[in-house]
Amino acid sequence: MNPRSPERRNRISKVWRRLIWLDVRRFGKQIGNTLNPSRILVLLVLLSVAWTPAVLGAAGVSKARDIVIYEDPLFYSAFPSIVHRPDGELIVAFRRAPERRRFKETGITHTDPNSYLVIVRSRDAGKTWGKDPELLFAHPFGGSQDPCLIQLRDGTLLCSSYGWARLEMDAIAKLKQPVANYGNFVFLGGYILKSRDGGRSWTPPIIPPPNPTELNLDIFGKTVPAYNRGAMCQSRDGRVHFAVAASARNNAKHTEVHLMSSGDQGQTWTYSCQIAADPKIQFNETSLFETPKRDLVAFIRTEGFGDHTVIARSTDHGKSFHWEDAGFQGHPHYALQLPDRRVLLVYGYRHKPFGIRARILDPECRDVKNSEELIIRDDGGNGDLGYPWATLVSKKQALVVYYFNQNDGVRQIGGTFLDLD
Repeated sequence: MNPRSPERRNRISKVWRRLIWLDVRRFGKQIGNTLNPSRILVLLVLLSVAWTPAVLGAAGVSKARDIVIYEDPLFYSAFPSIVHRPDGELIVAFRRAPERRRFKETGITHTDPNSYLVIVRSRDAGKTWGKDPELLFAHPFGGSQDPCLIQLRDGTLLCSSYGWARLEMDAIAKLKQPVANYGNFVFLGGYILKSRDGGRSWTPPIIPPPNPTELNLDIFGKTVPAYNRGAMCQSRDGRVHFAVAASARNNAKHTEVHLMSSGDQGQTWTYSCQIAADPKIQFNETSLFETPKRDLVAFIRTEGFGDHTVIARSTDHGKSFHWEDAGFQGHPHYALQLPDRRVLLVYGYRHKPFGIRARILDPECRDVKNSEELIIRDDGGNGDLGYPWATLVSKKQALVVYYFNQNDGVRQIGGTFLDLD
């Protein structure tokens, strides 16, 4: 085992906590009922050390093992999401594109005219996975990104995504403006797919309406449909909520986040309200979570804010939000309710040491600023990794999925099992 690995550090930390706690108990007996201030201060220091969280193992969560869900040297695989079906099957969706470096190109990018959405399955609680991905969807006009799965309470699956079309630069200049382009790629906006048979067949794309503030146009001169990367959520009243990114009303290159909601399982969508906007900070990739008290909480990626996470909250069922700095770096996020109702928040960490991190929040997600950061992986090769998603495999175990690389090698869909003590 690597002496610097999280697993080894976690074991060492547990041993130290046990030893310190024994010392604290012996010291407490020696103190007895005396109120000597210096002795009380020493005891408090020892107690604080004894309860300092491990690398991973704090708050009743410990790392079991890392796995590779999918890897192929011919493909650049990224941006996974996962659901646990009622029959126990696990489904992971991800974006796959050619590994361009195999064709002597200089690198790989997140825009590719031949990127498409696929799924792999596990029927043994994540121990083994299908080797040949099933096609989920290939966009007729460009490459697709970030398949974001949600399973509704009746078992229906929704998958949101968005696309980019490749055009020559002189053709882009002739398009009706403004368009959002990244080099030769023009943004197509978002779409949603639906399956009622466990992802074996999918409806034609559902095109949501544009956000009211959106200025950017697609390749056909129409306002781009609502889009985002992040988890939708279904509230207890049955509505499905979608945090969408959009341009500001006065700046096509500046993004905000707004809420759209659906009362018919994602078939039609209506605008609700603004989630987060600022003239200097950009907000984009956002995951939603509904707390036991029915607050809607949004975990938001930022630009121009030191890579700080922002958390926004609605206490009126999605009619209005208030956002604040969560006080830590990392993006994007996924929030999973644990069996004891606490929340596992996972996110990518694109600073050295690169990897995947997590926090354990109270059921209402109100202790974000005071939560301890837990390291799931810190052995990534560079910042091109992350985008985690999570599900419960059982009442005692969760599976976090993400894309990963080591030494800038082949991008894989990886996973980490977490034991819930």
